[in-house]
This record gives sequence, C-alpha cells and structure tokens, in this order.
Amino acid sequence: MVMTSALPLPLKIQHLSVSRQGKLLLDSVNATIESTGITIILGPNGAGKSLLLRIAHGLERPDAGSLRWDQHIPKPEESWRTFVFQKPIFLQRSVLANLEYVLSLHKVVKIRKNLLIQQALQHTGLVKLSAQSARILSGGEQQRLNIARAWVLEPKVMLLDEPTAELDPSGVATIERLIKKIAQQNTKIIMTTHSLDQAKRLAHDILFLHQGRLIEHTPAKVYFAQPQTSLAEDFLAGKLLD
Repeated sequence: MVMTSALPLPLKIQHLSVSRQGKLLLDSVNATIESTGITIILGPNGAGKSLLLRIAHGLERPDAGSLRWDQHIPKPEESWRTFVFQKPIFLQRSVLANLEYVLSLHKVVKIRKNLLIQQALQHTGLVKLSAQSARILSGGEQQRLNIARAWVLEPKVMLLDEPTAELDPSGVATIERLIKKIAQQNTKIIMTTHSLDQAKRLAHDILFLHQGRLIEHTPAKVYFAQPQTSLAEDFLAGKLLD
C-alpha cells in the first residue's frame, strides 16, 4: 500500500484476540479510531496496552480478529508508521550517526537525509549534542533521541510505549511538549501511559483496557468526568482492580 498525504485512518480493530502459553492477553477487542490528535491507552499492568500497540505497528500478530489502518494490515518495516520503545537501544555512535542510520535503512537520498536530520535535531533540541555518543546521554536526552529517530522519517502515525516512564518531571514536560508538537504537525499519536495526569494533559480520546478487554473508548473529557463503567471509576480512583 502506497500512502497518500492523508492520514491512514480509520484504524479498525475487530474481534482482536491474542493468547500466549494458554493465557488470553487480548480478548475480542473492538474499536475504531477515526480522530486525529493523541489517543492514549490506559489500564493496569497486564491489561494488554503494550501488546495492542505492538500489533498496531505490526511487531505482533493477533491469533484471531484483525487490525487495519484504512484497510491496510501493518508491516513493521514501513516508514509511514514509527514506534518509540520505552527503553531505547542505540548504536554505539553519535546522535547524528544514529539518525543517519535510520534514514539509510529506508534509502533516503543524501540531500533529503541531511535536511531531515537537521529538522529532527532542531525539533528535539539535540543540535548541540549531535556529535555526542548516544549511549552517554542522560535519560531525558536519550528519550529525545528516541523520538527524533522516529520523527526523522516524517511518519503519518507515531506509536509510543510509556515514553516518559523513567524520566524526572523536567524530562516528562519536555517529552510531552514534543508529543504535542508532533500531533500538531498532522501526525497521529497513539501511546500508552500509567500516568492519569499525563493522560489528562495530552489525550483527545482514551482506550481503557482491563484484563485484555476494551472496557471504554471515549473522548478524554468524557472518560475523566463521567466514566461509563465501575471499572473505569475504580481505576480513576486509584483502586486495585481484580
């Protein structure tokens, strides 16, 4: 599938189920995501948040059901959609070299490559660190590079798995500003987080998962002001869910 300038929406998830070693991790999930902006997947540990995100990228396949971006089954090597892992692994090279490597994998021509790299460095505030080894950056700087590697491909969709989980408040604020900026530039964002406060600050809509089931999918304002289920109410109240 050759992507046009339009976003590859809707994302349709139909009767999607995944089992591992006899345990049902996603249980007949049905959802349609049509809106631009930031979609956040919430839920307790083990709810299936990261697994659903990985399937949306094509890193995992469901055992039953389907997930399609505008009728397209995702493949992980496609550059119109990028994935930001919680714990990045970098080449033992400079910040600049890590960005060059990503673009080389996708055979971007040199002139275009240089422009994209400079844009990514500027957007993420890494220009002065471009010659620095990626592996000795601070945690916040590494996560900015992690996002820069995904952003440099000019994706239409960016999937982020707990991108601020190990950062201090300053680092969290910086990453959140980047995420908002990316969304404002017409890239669809879907991300997981354990932070309800972060979801309140960023989300346009919420998918709430529990034990592999989709419990609610509503606009963020509705979810936080008037949850539709007792499970969502208990989760928002900080209660442990059975």
